[in-house]
Amino acid sequence: MRSKNKFSEWLNQRSPVQLIIIFYIIAVTVSCLLLAMPVAHKDGVDLTFMEVLFTSVSAVSVTGLSVVSIVDSFNQLGIVLLAVVLQFGGVGVMTLGTFIWLVVGKKIGLKERRLIMADQNQYSFNGIVKLMKGVFKLILWIELVGFLILGTYYLTYFSSWKEAYFHGFFASISATTNGGFDITGQSLTPFKDDYFVQIIHIALIIFGSIGFPVLVEVKDYLFASQEERKFMRFSLFTKVTSITYLGLLIFGFIIMIVLEWNHFYADKSWHEMIFYSLFQSTTSRSGGLATFDMSLLTEQTQLVTSVLMFIGASPSSVGGGIRTTTFALVIIFILTFARGKSKVSVFKREIFEEDLYKAVVVVLMAVGLCITAIVLLTIFEDSSLIAIIFEVCSAFGTTGLSMGVTAELTNISKVILMVLMFIGRIGILTLLFSFNDVTKKGEFHYPKEKIIIG
Repeated sequence: MRSKNKFSEWLNQRSPVQLIIIFYIIAVTVSCLLLAMPVAHKDGVDLTFMEVLFTSVSAVSVTGLSVVSIVDSFNQLGIVLLAVVLQFGGVGVMTLGTFIWLVVGKKIGLKERRLIMADQNQYSFNGIVKLMKGVFKLILWIELVGFLILGTYYLTYFSSWKEAYFHGFFASISATTNGGFDITGQSLTPFKDDYFVQIIHIALIIFGSIGFPVLVEVKDYLFASQEERKFMRFSLFTKVTSITYLGLLIFGFIIMIVLEWNHFYADKSWHEMIFYSLFQSTTSRSGGLATFDMSLLTEQTQLVTSVLMFIGASPSSVGGGIRTTTFALVIIFILTFARGKSKVSVFKREIFEEDLYKAVVVVLMAVGLCITAIVLLTIFEDSSLIAIIFEVCSAFGTTGLSMGVTAELTNISKVILMVLMFIGRIGILTLLFSFNDVTKKGEFHYPKEKIIIG
C-alpha cells in the first residue's frame, strides 16, 4: 500500500507532458505484448524481441517502417491488433482517452484537460473536450467511408468478399492514420495503374495529416447554415496550415516532374507521370505508402523527398516531423527579418514571439537530432549516405517510406530509428518540456547585454 501511495504521489508530481510521454511508453509496451503473442503470428513464424519492439514503436508512432513483412508474419488476428494499435497511435492517447471517459461517464476535470492540451498541442481549455470528441467521431466516419469504398472496390481484385473488405478495412485505417503499413507485401505497387485506389488513399492521407482542428473547422463550416456562415471565421492555424500544406504538396508534385523528367519518367505516359508525382508528394507528408520502388528515383529527388518527410504533417494530426506550421513560421520570420521588420505578422495577425522561439528551437533541435542519427548510422551501416538520410528523415517524420534498407540495419541502428520515430510522434516541444522542473516557483533576470551576431 505504501509503495502504491508513493507511485501515485510520484505521478501527481509529473507535468502533463511528462505524463504524456509515460502514456506513450506504456502504449508501446502494451503493443509489444500484443504483437508478441504467438496466436497473432502465422504458423512457423517466430519473431525476435527486436522485430516485435520495432514494429510496435513504428505502429504507435504511425510510421510504417518495418523490419519484417507484415503479411508474411502476422495472421488475421495479428493484423487486426496492428490496426488497433495504428488507430490508437493515430488519434493520440488523450483523444481516445477522452472518448472513453465520456462513454463511462467520468467527469473530465482540470488535470485531464491539461493532459489533452499537452497531447494535442492546444493552447486553451476552451472547447478542448468538444474538439476531441468531434475529432474522434470525424476520424471514425472518414475511416468507415474509406473502408466501404475500398472494400467494395476491392471485390474486383479478390476472390471473396471477406478478403476484399478485410483489405479495405486495414487500408483505410493505415491511410487515414498515415500508418504506412500494408498487407499486400508490396505497399500500393499492385495498384500503380489504378488511379481510383490512389485517389482514395490520397484523400485519406490528407484527412489524417492536415490537422484535426482544420477538419473540425471545415466540417462546421460545411454543415452550417447560410446565416451562420456569415459570422464564421477560420482560425489563423487553419489558414496557415492549409496554405502551407497545399504549397508543399504542389512543390513536391512539380519538383518530382522536373527532376525525373529524363529519368524515372523517361518512358512513362503523361497520366502515369501525374499520378506518380501526386501520390509521391502526398505520401511524403507522412503517409508512407508507395506506388513504386523509392530506389528508382534520382538522388536529387530522394533528397527533396527527405526534406519533405523532415517537415512532415501538420500539428494536432497523425503525422510527425517538425510540422507544417513550424516550417511556415520560420520561413515567414526569415523573410520578415530580411525586410528589416521586427514584428512578424500573417493574415493581418501578429505572431506571438513565444511561438517564433518555439519554431526556431524545434527546427534547430530536429536538425541536430537527424544529423546525429545520420552520422551514427554511417558508422554502423554500409548503406549509401542518401539511403541513410532517407531512412532517418522517414523515421523522424513518421513517414515510413524506405529505400529497402530497414530490415538490413544492425540492432543499434534500429534503436536509433525507434528513438527518432518516438520523438517524431510526441513532438520536439513535448520532449523538451518534459525536462521542465514543475516544482520551480519562478525566475529572476540578469542584466541584458548585446552580442555580435553573423
